[in-house]
Amino acid sequence: MKLKPALLSVFGFLAMTATGQPTWEIGNTTLTEYDLVTGMQIPWEILWGPDDHLWMTSRKGEVLRIDPTTGDYTTVLEKNVMNSGNGEPGMLGMVMHPDWETSPKVYVVYCAGSSWNGQEYLSVFDWNGTELVNEEFLLTLDAGGIHNGSRLLVLPDNTLLMTAGDVGASGLSQSMNSLQGKTLRLNLDGSIPEDNPFPDSYIYTLGNRNSQGLALGPNGIIYASEHGQNSNDEFNIIEAGGNYGWPQVEGFCNTPAEQDFCVENNVVEPLKAWTPCIAVNGIEYYNHEAIPEWQHSVLLSVLGGLGAQYERLSVLHLSEDGLSVTSEDQFFSSFNQRIRDVAINPYTGSVYVAFNGPSYPGSGPNIIKEFRNEAFASTVSERPDELRPVAFPNPCTDRIQFAWNHDVHNAEYTVYSFTGEAVAQGRVSNSPLTLETEGWSDGSYFIALTHAQGTRTASFQVVHAE
Repeated sequence: MKLKPALLSVFGFLAMTATGQPTWEIGNTTLTEYDLVTGMQIPWEILWGPDDHLWMTSRKGEVLRIDPTTGDYTTVLEKNVMNSGNGEPGMLGMVMHPDWETSPKVYVVYCAGSSWNGQEYLSVFDWNGTELVNEEFLLTLDAGGIHNGSRLLVLPDNTLLMTAGDVGASGLSQSMNSLQGKTLRLNLDGSIPEDNPFPDSYIYTLGNRNSQGLALGPNGIIYASEHGQNSNDEFNIIEAGGNYGWPQVEGFCNTPAEQDFCVENNVVEPLKAWTPCIAVNGIEYYNHEAIPEWQHSVLLSVLGGLGAQYERLSVLHLSEDGLSVTSEDQFFSSFNQRIRDVAINPYTGSVYVAFNGPSYPGSGPNIIKEFRNEAFASTVSERPDELRPVAFPNPCTDRIQFAWNHDVHNAEYTVYSFTGEAVAQGRVSNSPLTLETEGWSDGSYFIALTHAQGTRTASFQVVHAE
């Protein structure tokens, strides 16, 4: 794995641990890289749940619940979604009810329909401990092949924000008769809050193109990331009743026509903009002591645009009051993978990153990686070593072995290439499991093991000597 020269001053690829895990240097902090789950089809939302599990939506229509220690996952919801494989609809944003102990509910946005002109639903489900059930529809919008949003964020006052894209019809963004191209605010029961900026309307902001990142920062500041057209991807602060200018304004008010519109409509300008577009996506506010170099910053997922040349995790360092961006650092571009979303472990400070493959709109199978400061994590957790499956040697040539920390006798497994082809399957009769790879093509593979606790994955490389 080789770093792009431009990033060598930001971080360095150090070495492998004794178990073969890559490590990364962030200033004076060393992060160990782990593959948590491999094989999903476009992980879209990842978040840390109040049940101390990582939750994920996949755009193909699934919600997964993932054990962050073992990587075991179960599928807790499946929906038939509107997703041709080449566009942007599907299952999107997700949040949990803030009073989880008494109201274990999960809010999910997904697009459904038989064409690229379907419906987008904001629904709430009950969590029964095993699956999401009892769907209740809260809001329905028109869906499109592109620009459906949609991130969700629960605010401290227990209202819900939802970003709604312009579905490719830019004129809708300035129309108060449409919910498209807006940020919407709802009560948790789906009703309109009495203190919304526009009476009897869900609309909280307007003039948005396609916001796909929301995060709560210090002092109640709400941050959003928004896709530009060909220029001016934006990082914004959300203000109640704010007009963000699209399509008359892109980025800052810096042309005569834009300046006239901005004065007349009191347009909110971004904290930062990127030209050409880098394809900004999911964001999280980071202030954990595990990575001091990232404290008081926003972690920004970057897909890299249609050309995929800018993919990275950007760290936006904030001013003390959180009202401006003082600098940007860039990480993990050497994976050459689109980054869709990021989540944070509140105990260990680990950062989970959802990779969407090298090409638009997200080539699978994809992967969620954990970047963990083991020195800090060891002070707050007692994680046994090697709970996740270990593949060795990795890379391999003619033989690969897999070891697990518990009895998986008679569990079913399938090995897939990263092109989606199943190359081996069977049952585990002993540990470690040994597979012959002599006739396999060089490339990336992963094993999916289904056992009593769910499904567990491990990635590996096959490289034959020349």
